[in-house]
Amino acid sequence: MILEQIYTGCLAQGAYYIASNREAVIVDPLREIQPYLDRLEKDKVKLKYIFETHFHADFVSGHIDLANATGATIVFGPTAMPLGFDAHIAIDGEIFKVGDIEFKVLHTPGHTLESSCYLLKDNNGKESAIFTGDTLFIGDVGRPDLAQKVTADLNQDKLARYLYHSLRTKIIPLADDIIVYPAHGAGSACGKNMSKETSDTLGNQKKVNYALQEMSEDEFVEKVLDGLMPPPGYFPQNVMMNIQGYDPIQKVISNGMVALTPEEFEVKANETGAVILDTRAPQVFIEGFVPNSIFVGIDGSFAVWVGTLIPDIKQEILVVADPGREEEVITRLARVGYDHAIGHLAGGFDSWKKANKEIDYISSVSADEFAKREAEDASIKILDVRKQSENYSEHIIGAVNAPLDYINESMKQVDKDKTYYVHCAGGYRSVIFASILKARGYDNLINVAGGFSAIKASGKFKISDYMCPSTML
Repeated sequence: MILEQIYTGCLAQGAYYIASNREAVIVDPLREIQPYLDRLEKDKVKLKYIFETHFHADFVSGHIDLANATGATIVFGPTAMPLGFDAHIAIDGEIFKVGDIEFKVLHTPGHTLESSCYLLKDNNGKESAIFTGDTLFIGDVGRPDLAQKVTADLNQDKLARYLYHSLRTKIIPLADDIIVYPAHGAGSACGKNMSKETSDTLGNQKKVNYALQEMSEDEFVEKVLDGLMPPPGYFPQNVMMNIQGYDPIQKVISNGMVALTPEEFEVKANETGAVILDTRAPQVFIEGFVPNSIFVGIDGSFAVWVGTLIPDIKQEILVVADPGREEEVITRLARVGYDHAIGHLAGGFDSWKKANKEIDYISSVSADEFAKREAEDASIKILDVRKQSENYSEHIIGAVNAPLDYINESMKQVDKDKTYYVHCAGGYRSVIFASILKARGYDNLINVAGGFSAIKASGKFKISDYMCPSTML
């Protein structure tokens, strides 16, 4: 038997490839399916099933394209939702044989109504692993607020109570030596306290995971709902794509890979209302970019920030990328449902410069220069665009917290006529923030290179190291 976790860091997502005696199953595949097809060909095995643990919200699954390419059967747990494609809807306890191994479906509603786990019995007949999707993470459980309002009487309290019973009747009774393989790790918005580890024994989780400890149903509901932040706006749109279907990814890539000259790019931008998305490194972007571009660097938490900051997945997008990385950008957009890239700037930003097109900039200073200016004028305005929790933990005394996560609210604190120094943790989010406000006519934002890490390392600022909200404007 082969069991491999295929982990994608930018989404904090784990897919799984399991093969036995010339047959295979893939659990929760990503949308780009070629790596799976290559692996099947390498191992000379036939894909028999595609197991989906639930209707994913944070990414578009590859189940449809993978089924079309291989003839494998898509399997979901019990659900009343009508699907836009052929699939097998399993019943609780149903057994699926794959080579010399078998999987048992455990219906575990709570994160969503259809959420299910797949319990693996190896070729020795031993229950050895469980693929828990978003029901059970390492150190956490799936948030129960994402599927509320699917039906009129469904809410997060009811889902949390479902989850309480699912964990206690289906998961906790299993053997301690079973390995837990979840769909996500630290960094995913599908939970709130996930470990950086991506697997663990169930026995250890019974000891350390707060949600598996002995407590009343009401206590569990209170704990699991405490501290939940609003999910990114693209989540429900991804859910519907996973339920109803989507265009083949090769079609999406083909549309986005249209190479546009600077002149063609400019015309498209003016005629379509497309968002110009610049995906280069932040330190490169600030030195020159196509006017009205939004920066989200491909080497950061790209998909998450695109999904957070571009509310409509049907928004047309024009891509500016480092030459050779255009297809990577378009593929990663498609992972989270942004299928409407309509072209990219041929030759990258250098071609725009060579065509003598208008160029915009964002001012940036080092932490030392920032300290010098702050020493000369203690009244300068500082925007900390990190998450509220980061700001509460440590911040420059006098800084205003304006989280990038909620930029439409945060920008209400900014006066177009005043100058602000903007920082995040390391210099990625601050450039995103500054680029968005720049595109909206805010011309007086200065980025602090290196962010809070560089600021703190300079030793030249008064830092609050206790949980106290920073100043509001």
